[in-house]
Amino acid sequence: MSVTGAMHLDIKSALSVAIGTMNSSSLTIEKMSRRLCAFYLELQDGEKECFLSTLARDFGIERKAAAQNASSFVENMESDTVATLKCEEKLRLSLLPKYGWLFSQIGRLDNGVKFLVDMRTDILTLLEEVDRDAAEQAYLRALSVSLKDLLTLWFSVGFLTLERVTWQSSCDMLQKVSDYEAVHPIRNWTDLKRRVGPYRRCFVFTHSSMPREPIVVLHTALTTEISNKILSIVAHPRMHSEADAFAAASSAGGEDPEKITTAVFYSITASQKGLQGIELGNYLIKRVVRELQAEFPKISKFSSLSPIPGFHKWLITEIIKDENDQSHSQLFTQEEMDKLAKILETITSELLPSLKKLLVTNKWIQDEALTRELETPLMRLCCRYLYIEKRRGYALDSVANFHLRNGAVMWRLNWKADLSPRGLGNSCGLMVNYRYFLDATEENSASYLENQTIHASEQILQLARQAVAKENKTRTTSNM
Repeated sequence: MSVTGAMHLDIKSALSVAIGTMNSSSLTIEKMSRRLCAFYLELQDGEKECFLSTLARDFGIERKAAAQNASSFVENMESDTVATLKCEEKLRLSLLPKYGWLFSQIGRLDNGVKFLVDMRTDILTLLEEVDRDAAEQAYLRALSVSLKDLLTLWFSVGFLTLERVTWQSSCDMLQKVSDYEAVHPIRNWTDLKRRVGPYRRCFVFTHSSMPREPIVVLHTALTTEISNKILSIVAHPRMHSEADAFAAASSAGGEDPEKITTAVFYSITASQKGLQGIELGNYLIKRVVRELQAEFPKISKFSSLSPIPGFHKWLITEIIKDENDQSHSQLFTQEEMDKLAKILETITSELLPSLKKLLVTNKWIQDEALTRELETPLMRLCCRYLYIEKRRGYALDSVANFHLRNGAVMWRLNWKADLSPRGLGNSCGLMVNYRYFLDATEENSASYLENQTIHASEQILQLARQAVAKENKTRTTSNM
C-alpha cells in the first residue's frame, strides 16, 4: 500500500521525537520509547515499510561528524597516546548510528527485546523483496546488521536457559512447540504427546526477556540404532526397533535406560525469524548431548536424521539444463536413460520432459518399477548435490552446511526415508544422517570452516566418486 505524505511526516516526527530524547532523563527516554513502540505496532504493512526505510535512511550515522573525527584521528596518530585514544573514542562514537541507541533503549522495556526481534523479522521480510531500490536495500541491510549485532549480544548462549518440554509442560509452551515445528509438522495433540513422551526428548532454549517463548526447539528420538526412515520416529510412540523388548515399558509410560544407546536429532527449528543469522542451534545440540549423556550412561551414538530441502528444486533445474542438450545427459548414464525410457514407454529423446513431470507431481513414487530404477541415479545425484555442489566453498545445502559447521560427519544417505508429500517435494523422499563423533567434532568443524573439507563416510565417498566419474565421462564425450 502507498503511504500518504501526512503519514510519512508523522513517522519522521515520531522517530525524531524519540531519538531527540537522547540527552533527556531516563524516565523521559523510557516514556518516548514506549510511545514509539505503540506507534509502530499500530501501523499497517506499507506504513511499517515507510517507518523502517525512514529509520534506516535518516537516523543512521552522522557522516559529517564521522568525517571530521576521522580526519582528526589521522592528524593525531603520531601524537601522544592520550590524544590518540581520545580521537579514537570520538571516531568510534560518531560511527554508531542513532538507531543503534534507540534499539538499546527499547531493549530495556518490558517485552522490548521481543519487539526488536519482531521488528527485525519485518526488516528481513522487506529485504527479501527483489524489486527494491538498491540504495534503499543497502540502508535496510545496514539497519538489519546493527540490530542483529545487538541481538547477538543479548542472545549469547550464557543468557539462554535449557528446558525440557514434556506432556506436563504448560499448555502455551506445548502449543508453541506444535505451531513452530517446521520440519515434520505435528498433526494433532496425540502426535504432540508422542513427540514429548517415552523414548522422545524435546528441548528448547528460552530467554528471560521472552518468557514461555521457545527460541530454538530440538526433537530427539532415543533408540538402539541410527534411524533411516522418519516414519519410524514420528509414527510410533516407542522405539522403532526391538519393539517387543520395549513394549511393556512404553505401554506403562516408562523407559528402559539400559536399552538406549543412540540419540537421533530429527528436527531442529528456530522459531524467531528475527534471530536469523545468530548461531543458537549448534549450542542447543551440544547442551542436549551433555544432558542425554548424564541421563543415559550407555548412550554412545549421536546422529541427525535430516531433510535435504533443496535437492528436488536443484534436480529439476538440472533436468531443464539437460533438456537443452539431450545428446549428452549430465545426470543419467545412457543405460539408465534407456531403462527409464522403456519403463515410461517413450523414446529417449522425450524421456526428460516426461520424467520431469513425474518428479514435479511426485507421481513417480506410485510406479514400483520406475521407483526401483530411479534409486541408483537419484542416490548418486543427491550425493553430488550434498557433497560436491558448493556455495562460496561450503556445502550448497543449508542443512548440510549447518551440521558440517558443527563438526558432524556426512554419514549415510537414505532412500525412501520420507515419503510424505513434503519429503517427496523437498528431496524425492531422501534423507541423510549427519553423525556426531564427539571426540572429532571440534577438529571436523575447524577443517570445514577453515579448509572447506567435508568429512564423510565410505558410502558418501563412493557415491561421490560415481558422480564425478559420470561428469568426467560426459565431459569427455562432449569434447569428442
